[in-house]
Order: sequence, then C-alpha cells, then structure tokens
Amino acid sequence: MSTFFAQYAWLVPVFPFAAFAILTAMGKGLKKSGAWIGTVATFASLVLSICIATERLSGNAEDYSNQFTWIEIGTLKLNAGFEVTNLSTLMLVVVTLVGFLVNLYSQGYMKKDERISTFYAYVALFTSSMLALVLADNLLTFYIFWELVGVCSFLLVGFWYQKPEAKAAAKKAFIVTRIGDLGLLIALLLLFWYMPGHALDFTTIHNVFDSQGGGAISTGITTLIALLIFLGAVGKSGQFPLHVWLPDAMEGPTPISALIHAATMVAAGVFLVARTFDIFDASQVAMTTVAIIGAFTAIFAATIGLAQNDIKRILAYSTVSQLGYMMLALGVGSVTGAMFHLFTHAFFKALLFLGAGSVIHSVHTQDIREMGGLGSKMKVTAWTFGIGALALSGIPPFSGFWSKDAILTVALDKQPILFVVAVIAAFFTALYMARLFFLVFVGKPREGQHAKESPSVMTIPLIVLAVLATVAGFVETPFNGWFGHWLMGDEAEHHVSGLVMVVSAAVGLLGLYIGWLTYVKGTIRRDAVTSQVPWLVTVLERKYYIDELYQWLFVKPLQGIGKALELFDEYVVDGIVRLSGYSVSALGRLNTRLQSGQVQAYALTAVIGIVILIVAIAGRRFW
Repeated sequence: MSTFFAQYAWLVPVFPFAAFAILTAMGKGLKKSGAWIGTVATFASLVLSICIATERLSGNAEDYSNQFTWIEIGTLKLNAGFEVTNLSTLMLVVVTLVGFLVNLYSQGYMKKDERISTFYAYVALFTSSMLALVLADNLLTFYIFWELVGVCSFLLVGFWYQKPEAKAAAKKAFIVTRIGDLGLLIALLLLFWYMPGHALDFTTIHNVFDSQGGGAISTGITTLIALLIFLGAVGKSGQFPLHVWLPDAMEGPTPISALIHAATMVAAGVFLVARTFDIFDASQVAMTTVAIIGAFTAIFAATIGLAQNDIKRILAYSTVSQLGYMMLALGVGSVTGAMFHLFTHAFFKALLFLGAGSVIHSVHTQDIREMGGLGSKMKVTAWTFGIGALALSGIPPFSGFWSKDAILTVALDKQPILFVVAVIAAFFTALYMARLFFLVFVGKPREGQHAKESPSVMTIPLIVLAVLATVAGFVETPFNGWFGHWLMGDEAEHHVSGLVMVVSAAVGLLGLYIGWLTYVKGTIRRDAVTSQVPWLVTVLERKYYIDELYQWLFVKPLQGIGKALELFDEYVVDGIVRLSGYSVSALGRLNTRLQSGQVQAYALTAVIGIVILIVAIAGRRFW
C-alpha cells in the first residue's frame, strides 16, 4: 500500500510554523499582507492533509511512522517522531480545514485591527502546535505540543489585552488548564516508570494495555494512570469541574472562539482519550468515570445555556455540553461515536461561531436581547446560522443528528440511565438554540440598528461550513457504517436503533417547537418560568455559582496564603537582610568613630577597657 504522502506528513505542521516565523521576524512591517501568509500556509497544510487522507481512503492503508533518537543517556533513549493513522488523518483534515476557513474569515473580521499580523502569527503557531500534537507518535512529544497549545490559547484569548476582561480570561484559562496538565504529566511519569523499557510510544502502549496484553501493569495502577490522563482531558476539553475557563475565553476575537471551540484545543482532550483508549478500556472504573462525567457535563452545561444572553457564551456552553457527549461516548466504549461527533461538531460549531461573529461585526453587540429581525438584512448569515443550529439540535438529515444518534444508541445499549440524561440534554440544546436563533434573526428589526451583510470573505467560509454541516453526517448512518470501519477497522461495532432515531429527532423538534411558541408565536409567555421560579433562573444565569464557589474555596484562600507569604518575605526574610546590613553599617560607623586618629581617645578607650577587665576579674568573688 502506498505511503508516499504519509512520508511527508511532518510538513503539515511545518507550513504554519514557517508562517509564524516569517510573521514574527517581519513584525508589523507586513501589515495586512501578513494575513495572506498565514492563510496560504494553512491552505498548504490543508492540501497535504487531503492528499494523505485520499491515500488512506484508497484501501486498508498501513499505519506509517518515522522517528529518531532525541535524547540518549546511557542505555536510556527517548525518541521523537510522527505517526500517520486513520485517527490522526481525520484530525489533520478537520484542523486544517477549519483553520483555513478561520484564517480566511479573519481577513474580514480583523481587517481594522492594527495588530493583525501579530494575530495571524499567534494563529499560525497555534495551528502548528495542534497539528504536531495530532501527529506525535509518543506521549512525551504529545505533551510538549499539548503545553504549547495551552500557551498559544493564552496569547489568543488575551489578544485584546487592553481589556481587563480579556487579561483575566487569559489568565483563568491558563491556570485552570494547568490543573489538568499536571494530572497528565503525572500519568506520563507513571507510564514511563511502569512501561516495559520505559516506552511511551502509542504503539507499545496499545500492545501492553490491550485485552491480549493483560497483566503487564496492575489494574490499580492502570486505573490511576487512566484517571490522571482523563484529568488532563477534563482541563483541555472543558469538562466539569474544570469547565469554568472555556466560557470566559469568549473575550478573545470571535474567529479564535471558532478555532478553539470547534476543532482544535477543546478537541485535543477527546483526541487524547481516544489515542490512549486501550488504557481506559483496561479499567472499568476509569470507563465509568469518563461516562458519568461526560453525561453530567452535557446536561449541566445545556441548562446553563438556557439562561445566558451573550451570543458567544451560549455557544460556549453548547460546546461544553457537546464535548460532554463525546466523553460519554468514550466512556461507554464507542471511539467511533466520539470521533464522529467531534468530526461533525467541528463544522457546525465553527459555522455557529463564525455566524455569531458576522452578527457581532454588523451590530456591535453580543447581547441577544438587543438584537432582532436580522434575518431580513443578513440573509446569508441567517440561513447558514440556521443550518448550524439545526445540526447542533440534532434535526435530520443534518450532520449532528447522525453523530448524536450514534452516541445515544451505544448509551442506551450500555448505560440506559446515561441515555436518558443525554436525551434531556438534547432537548435543552434544541430549546436554547431556538431561543438564540429566533431572538436574533426573527421579528422586527430594532430601531437604530443599522445591520448589513458581512463581506464575501466572511460569508464564503459560512457557506462552505453550512454545506459540510449538512452532508458530513452521511459518512456514518444506521444504513452505512463506513466511517467506523475505516476509523477502527474490524474492531468497529455498527449499532442501529430505530427507537433512538425517533426519540432523538422528536426531542430536537420538540425543543425547537417550544422555542417557536415562546419567541415567535407568543403562545407561551417568555417570563413563564421566570415568574414561577425566579430563583432557578437566577441560579442558571449565575452558572450554578461555580465561579463564586471556586472564588471562596480556592482563589481567596490562595490569595490569603500568598499575602501571608508576601508579608513574611517583606518583614521576616527582607527584615533579617536589612537588619544584617544595618548591623554591619552601624558597626562600621562605630569603628570609624573609634579609629578617629586622636591619641586621647585611644588612651581613654584603653583605660575603660582595663577598668572593665579589673571589675570582671575582681568581681568574680562576689558573684
């Protein structure tokens, strides 16, 4: 089987890295032409990724890997390299495609920003890091690029650093994800300690932990390693309880919201669990934990999304909820379902964020209560956004229906309780998307709101993503299991359930219908819930007070400890240093006074000394 293009897969992350180097070296001198450098570089990566995918689609292609010795200390060798599998190929195509469309879209959205070349430099480095992470053939190099992705997200979320909210959001994202990253680092160290030959490459991990390899590592250690890896995924993929950074990341430019929340950073956690799935599969405790956390996150974030008014924050909580679905799929043993939903979610969520950016670019507000009637003035944005909303709501035949159906089918088979939770979350998803769409695009235009359609450089990516959000789901349907077999080979299970298809479509349509009755028809009063249970609405608006809870449990105590250490450093450590300096200085001044050069003073000093000596010796008889 040909591996011609796979041999050059290392170039996929090199192209955007070269763009980053050029943009950084040239600085602001490139001005707006720098945007084309970043866009062309990402397009080159996309073309090569498509070539690799075409090669692997042609038949049962063998996995290709290439590595070299990175560090050698005695008998210990650490290797670095890249590996091309169907899983990594899928991620390459998704990341480069969404990355290219975001780059193209940003040329319109960021057109007036003075730091546009810096923006494209950050995006290029971010894209390069994510692509290198996808291609990494071992956990050590994976972890290096994992951390680099985190650094880039800090730079991008805080890009508008003049805004205090952006700086705070960037710091929050960086600190919260570090908690998960510490868990991943400990897992990596445990694997290095217990793996035969200290191997960290994914092929050896698969061989050691698969069902035939059994016994090499105890069940307890396996469970601990799996849970620590999952902690890393929880941080990056915004799962409860480390989800708090992700909605605040909306302070960054909207194209970055699309890039981070669609196919790249947040997907890295799901990809990590899928890449190391053999470790999880060897521990039932770890699998159950992943499933429960995923299901809880899905419904938890969906309920919060019902009460938010910021268009980007609604989509952010939607992302948290959908990532919960992916983790649920992994927890019930369906790698195919998780990656299928990641694949479709990348397109319709990028579409929704870029559509939201088009709206914000036009009306200069993010509060959906201040919008209305934009559908008549922004027809391309409205239609494409509507397609994204239908896909997210799981309405057939759009892509989200097929991928969500795949997850629900396996959940019903393995964990019926979690299936019920996921169905309720699906209803809430359709309901808050109906609220969002109808408040923004339907009704009478607001007075004084001069909205107009965005330029073609912004609407073309919307159209492309709308097409993908419509057709991408057909790669895996109950009638065609091609995607699962291509991704997982003979290990893939093809689940079919007519009941799940009916229930999934029904709850989605019900959510949209109730939204239509409430926000268009007026049959249901908008304040129906608010007037009956105002406390519940307040709780949802305040996001269950999780941020406030963390503020009192962790932030304030740590700030108090920091203040105490600051005072200790200032008054104890620095005090001792200052006392030592003062003592030496005082001794020096005293010595200066004693060494005055006057014979009378020397004689007086000698007499005083002799008197003291005599008193000390003679006085011993009386003491």
